[in-house]
Amino acid sequence: MAGVIRRLDETVVNRIAAGEVIQRPANAVKEMIENCLDAKSTNIQVTVRDGGLKLLQIQDNGTGIRREDMDIVCERFTTSKLQTFEDLSAIATYGFRGEALASVSHVAHVTITTKTADAKCAHRASYSDGKLKGPPKPCAGNQGTQILVEDLFYNVSTRRKALKSPSDEYSRIVEVVSRYAIHNSGKSFSVKKQGETVADLRSLPNASVVDNIRGVFGNAVSRELIEVGCEDQKLAYKMKGYVSNANYSVKKCILVLFINHRLVESSALKKAIETVYAAYLPKNSHPFLYLSLEIAPQNVDVNVHPTKHEVHFLHEDSVIESVQKHVESKLLGSNSSRTYFTQTLLPGLSVSGGGEAKSPGGAEPGDRVYAHQMVRTDCRAQKLDAFLRPKETPPPDPDAAGPSGAEMDEADDADMLVALAEQEAEGPKGPQGDPQRKRPRKEEQPEEEVHEDLTAAATPKRRVIKLTSIKELRAEVTENTHKGLQEMLQNHSFVGCVDPQWTLIQHHTKLYLLNTTRLSQELFYQILIYDFGNFGVLRLSTPAPLYDLAMLALDSEESGWTEEDGPKEGLAQYIVDFLKKKTEMLEDYFSIEIDQDGNLTGLPLLLDTYTPIMEGLPMLILRMATEVNWDNEKDCFRDLSKECSMFYSIRKRYVLEEEQDAEGNSWRWKVEHVIFKALRSLLSPPKSFSEDGTVLQIANLPDLYKVFERC
Repeated sequence: MAGVIRRLDETVVNRIAAGEVIQRPANAVKEMIENCLDAKSTNIQVTVRDGGLKLLQIQDNGTGIRREDMDIVCERFTTSKLQTFEDLSAIATYGFRGEALASVSHVAHVTITTKTADAKCAHRASYSDGKLKGPPKPCAGNQGTQILVEDLFYNVSTRRKALKSPSDEYSRIVEVVSRYAIHNSGKSFSVKKQGETVADLRSLPNASVVDNIRGVFGNAVSRELIEVGCEDQKLAYKMKGYVSNANYSVKKCILVLFINHRLVESSALKKAIETVYAAYLPKNSHPFLYLSLEIAPQNVDVNVHPTKHEVHFLHEDSVIESVQKHVESKLLGSNSSRTYFTQTLLPGLSVSGGGEAKSPGGAEPGDRVYAHQMVRTDCRAQKLDAFLRPKETPPPDPDAAGPSGAEMDEADDADMLVALAEQEAEGPKGPQGDPQRKRPRKEEQPEEEVHEDLTAAATPKRRVIKLTSIKELRAEVTENTHKGLQEMLQNHSFVGCVDPQWTLIQHHTKLYLLNTTRLSQELFYQILIYDFGNFGVLRLSTPAPLYDLAMLALDSEESGWTEEDGPKEGLAQYIVDFLKKKTEMLEDYFSIEIDQDGNLTGLPLLLDTYTPIMEGLPMLILRMATEVNWDNEKDCFRDLSKECSMFYSIRKRYVLEEEQDAEGNSWRWKVEHVIFKALRSLLSPPKSFSEDGTVLQIANLPDLYKVFERC
């Protein structure tokens, strides 16, 4: 039996139509924002409760609605934007069907408060199912319109249940408003939850498009934008906008597209532009795009979707191809430089240093180690070139070489026992005794480990320093030690020197770039503090006059000398006289020897087989006299140690690429086999090294596997 065809009730028809236009709260907000913009509003405020299901309030400062029009404002097909069908071909407004408020009123309770510029007061009216509940009542109000939507979908329970959580609906509302805020620079938008004092989105009326993009998507996008713009008279379109360059990418493409100032979607345009970016971005990463197309109204069909989020226009393929070529030309021009951001805070190494970082390759014997977690190097492995030193030259004055060398081998057991007895007499060390260091700096160091030390100062005849200032400086080093970095330096595998300032090492499955200058400076500073008063002497083959060194330093730009400081000769003589007064202390504590004639004859021997670069000696003499606080004991020892450590460190400006010392050792050999060998056991790296760029992670094996899997 054939079914009976009946005319649907008008209420059913209106609710079906409303369900097509208003699919979720964000659609209602979009429709009402477009009405606000059509009314020439410059300030639009959106207030939301329960994701818009309980309450939606949109307030603007536009032209308002006339009192005479309030009777039919919520009826279907009532609009002020067009009168005949031909007007649709040249429509320049957002709305044209007159369905927005009607659709909302059929699925919610609507209250409108409005005031025009020439009205004496505002009027308020309530609507249900498109009909006016009662005559509009006069009330106080500002110019513009306030639309209050309550209990959205109260009569469509299925739609209400199908919606996601209120927080998800609220985020969709914020997304819609943010896109209109980006496009409509010069107008103020705000979105907030009811009862909140701070808006989740706010754009300023004087903000530019880039300012609004920064406010919505953050600085990471805004600083990597390229402005695009083109015009084609033949295709009758004009395009402007901003796209991200090759330095920026996200997991999902962000396309903010406006055609004739209408927020729309275009999968064809999106796909065409993403094809361009595929040549610049890694696989599975996408760009940010904001594009505004203005096409001749007669070429655009806006009436193709109930929610108007799609439009059709003439010569669509040609326009898309033209836009694609322009974006590609802009990207090609911006690819001359790429920016790479380094990660200074080391992952897995907490600043507090509460424990050792777990090795990705340190699995239990029974566990399976996957390829991307496998550590293929052994930090304990030695290289042959460590033993291939071209020649050995004995020191010019064996007697002046301090307590190192042959004298160390000739020490008898009685001397060793006396030294150990003196150390034990000072009492056992507390928890601040720096138990991590692998050298006999501690009073309880075992006898058999003495011969394994790397420095000239670690000898059986070591004297005990009981100065409070030195103990405090040692405690500062211990308290500020980064345990994770220390473990990394102790168990690293040396990769190679990039240049005198930067070195590559591997630790577990990660590759690090280390600042050799800062590390060596801190290393020598700690040697000076821990071996205080126990240094060997590095005898100069020819005594260096302090006066000549001071004059060389004053002649360099680094000294910062000006005529206001006085004649250089007088300053140089003052430096000589000043340092001669400090000769006894410098020789006793730092092994810096100065004779009666004002000549520098000896420097401290901090590491065996290591000689500092003498080009920095003039600045050391100058800074010892001018940059050290000689009035306070602790500050004096700290400043002197800092200046000496700077002189001994590997500094790029003083290193020639193929320079070799008297023993034929290049700076690369020294960095690998002297400096980094000492870093393993002697350095307690400070916590600041994990954050100031001294240690940079540049690669991680698991992440590299992910990249190769995508390629």
